[in-house]
Amino acid sequence: MTSSETSRRNILKFGAAAIPALGLGMALPATAGAATSPTGVQLRMPAEEGKHVRTFMAWPTLASVWPNLAGVRGDVARVAQQISRFEPVVMLAGPAHAAEARATCGTGGTFGISVIEIANDDLWIRDFGPTFLTGPGVIAGLDTNFNGWGKTGTTYYQPFANDAAAAATLLTQYGINRVQASFVGEGGSLETDGEGTLLATASSLVNPNRNPGKSQAQVEQDLKSSLGVDKVIWVPGLAGQDITDCHIDCLARFTAPGKVILDKPGPGADPTSVWSQVYDETKRILQTATDAKGRPLAITELPNPDRAKITGSGRAFLSSYTNYYTPNGAVIVPQFGDAAADAAARTILQGAYPGREVVQVTIDNIASGGGGIHCATQSQPVVPPAA
Repeated sequence: MTSSETSRRNILKFGAAAIPALGLGMALPATAGAATSPTGVQLRMPAEEGKHVRTFMAWPTLASVWPNLAGVRGDVARVAQQISRFEPVVMLAGPAHAAEARATCGTGGTFGISVIEIANDDLWIRDFGPTFLTGPGVIAGLDTNFNGWGKTGTTYYQPFANDAAAAATLLTQYGINRVQASFVGEGGSLETDGEGTLLATASSLVNPNRNPGKSQAQVEQDLKSSLGVDKVIWVPGLAGQDITDCHIDCLARFTAPGKVILDKPGPGADPTSVWSQVYDETKRILQTATDAKGRPLAITELPNPDRAKITGSGRAFLSSYTNYYTPNGAVIVPQFGDAAADAAARTILQGAYPGREVVQVTIDNIASGGGGIHCATQSQPVVPPAA
């Protein structure tokens, strides 16, 4: 996970925009029952490293959450500009903020940055945006019923009504059919190899603040039916220590089927801390786990930087390289100012993703809220060829 001082995010989100995509042509049932299209085509959450049509992001609006809102917006724009070198970026922004988003982001790189006017609250579109499902010739967007991470009535609470409505609005504007998940969760709580295996933390999904009254077995069945997966590898995670209750996308990521990146505490981390224990337990489980096809998992550890050497600060600061994003042909990853650790992360990720360009971006303002680049992005996958 992260070092002992790091919680795992207090705020952040990214959202949507641009040109319509292929729909299913027929309405899907309001609640996913078997992850199939009306014509019987199986739908499945694809792996992120597959080809994308575009990346969605969202423009942060909450000055009450972000003391340095201008700095956070600058980080968001910088990430968008780097991603736009590799694929189109669509930035979700409310009507009152769209002009500023356009001016700050500019036109972007080769593939451009567009701004679409959809009301939102924060920049964490990974969590409140649609999670896309694909099958031969079809695509749908899964609405995971975002409820502000279940933090209403707690010290972590922040406004989320606009974010909760954004997935449905986005899918309507793009002409993509919406499927309502049979569970409550967030995109950051879902990590798949695209071949039927899902990684997830029990702390973020088998939790009464999202899915009250449901057992782990019931939540697992909901995940399988909604996402089209065959096996869920559960790790315990840690509830109550950050706003997400320990999302998987800052802990363990698939780089390919059978291959996993594991976030490792950095130099100086307390080996007895709760986050070190999360790392130890996750490693133990992954070392003995097999995927949906019966393959053991090859684990590559990705160490955090030394907290004493980074340029950012704050208890919630997310000093994790594992919260990276993979647009077409690239890996977009944070850098934190610990030169040796930044260089090691680049080398590890280059080895994990051969043929991709590893691009490091300073995101100290975003990371101060406990999130990262993956939290701030959502990919729209290319539709597979029709059978």
